[in-house]
Amino acid sequence: MRSRPPTIKDVAEQAGCGIATVSRVLNGTGSASADTRRKVLSAANALGFEFSALGRSLQSSSTKTLGCIVPSLANPVFAEVVQAAQQEAHREGYQLILACSEYDEVLELQAARTLIAKQVDGLVLTVNNAADSEALELIRDRNLPCCLVYNRSSFGLPAWAVDNRAAAREVARAFHSQGHVQTGFLALRFHRSDRSRERYEGFAAACREFGMADPLLLEIEEQDGTLLELLGTLLAEHQALTGIFASNDFLALAAMKAARALGKRIPDDLSLVGFDGISTGLLVDPHLATVETDPRTMGQGAVHSVLARLLDRPTPDLPSAAATFSFRAGGSLGPPVPGKADGREAATSLPSNE
Repeated sequence: MRSRPPTIKDVAEQAGCGIATVSRVLNGTGSASADTRRKVLSAANALGFEFSALGRSLQSSSTKTLGCIVPSLANPVFAEVVQAAQQEAHREGYQLILACSEYDEVLELQAARTLIAKQVDGLVLTVNNAADSEALELIRDRNLPCCLVYNRSSFGLPAWAVDNRAAAREVARAFHSQGHVQTGFLALRFHRSDRSRERYEGFAAACREFGMADPLLLEIEEQDGTLLELLGTLLAEHQALTGIFASNDFLALAAMKAARALGKRIPDDLSLVGFDGISTGLLVDPHLATVETDPRTMGQGAVHSVLARLLDRPTPDLPSAAATFSFRAGGSLGPPVPGKADGREAATSLPSNE
């Protein structure tokens, strides 16, 4: 009977290979044939050997963990980013530790501090406002490998993001092609999202380019599950609008429900376009017109970018502000009822420094 815990040397002897090979297999790093992996794992299981993650981290100064900060998981697009990042991290032998900022700058900074205190090896994150994020400044000062997702590059950090202004221009083009003149831009937590503001700016500029009225800025702040009630009030106050571009699909779908509660027909009385391309938009009738992005590719790419620095690998091509997007036509966008598009409401403009 064995009087001591099994060692990595015991596993190597039983598997018929070297200690370095056993380490690579159990550590999830380096290459090994399928047969070798089977022998090592079988030997480790038979001996009851447990590879100490703590001991490994003390020896290598690596915790084999990556931090991930997103604003919310209520929006499915961030859930897809997290899932893709987690799968890619796990494939590389890393674990993902998740935190949600709830679009709150204080919570965002606290999340960054907490993950740094846990000694994560790197970070994948979406922040509220990349240009002035204290969390990003802290991460940069600590020289911690990180990559932004959906935010444009800031502080010289790598980023996987969509060109929001270019994407919004395609939405304006789609509204114009259907004959819309008076539109609105619907945003939740507008001042807390640089992505939302970029989409508004791109949409407003394109509306002017196409000879449409400046879009009305419809900004709301949900509190305690009041989103549908707030949207209903907002839509009732702006009957002249024939089309609304929502800053994300989640909000567009909520607006669709609120509009129907007011007796509005989609798209006859109100056309709606979202942003992100979540699958739920294809489950409603009519299908939601939207800008499709690729959150899975961005989540995977962000992990690749972090690991490239951690493991001294070639840096992957960074699309920065040019990740792929496409406009997805849907039944929620159609021509306005004749005569309704002639009315023009006074638009709310953003200050020039926004």
